[in-house]
Amino acid sequence: MEVMQELNLPPFEYKVTQSSENLLIWDVLRRRNVVLTPEEWVRQHVVHYLITHRGYPKGLLSLERGHRYNQRQKRTDLVALDAAGRPLLLVECKRPTVPITAATAMQAATYNQTIGAPLLLLTNGLQHFCWRVNSTERTNERLTEVPLYASLTRE
Repeated sequence: MEVMQELNLPPFEYKVTQSSENLLIWDVLRRRNVVLTPEEWVRQHVVHYLITHRGYPKGLLSLERGHRYNQRQKRTDLVALDAAGRPLLLVECKRPTVPITAATAMQAATYNQTIGAPLLLLTNGLQHFCWRVNSTERTNERLTEVPLYASLTRE
């Protein structure tokens, strides 16, 4: 069954069910069905991509983690943590119809000021932008792909 738009991410085995009014997708991290929105479709693809293709441990991925920014409660789409529980990668997912612009990149960078992850991934499922962020030197390095988890945890 073709549920949603095909994305520029590897396919994965997903389980979709119909509730009274919504399509639901099984979330392996939250271990429950969640409403299948276009943004959730992108997020689920990214979760499976990080686990299956980049080696990120499922237990170190945190969905919709709360954080405070400018006295307001915000939620991150996805954060990958290192073994000590420190943020490694902040992921901001948009639905495929939302273009990745300087404004969306600024939103992710702004969230990362409180999260402090050295890597930032911004995706709408069709376009992906990954940066290595050095907050002390205030520099960004654009990466061609998301680094493998093993390459980040050797320090």
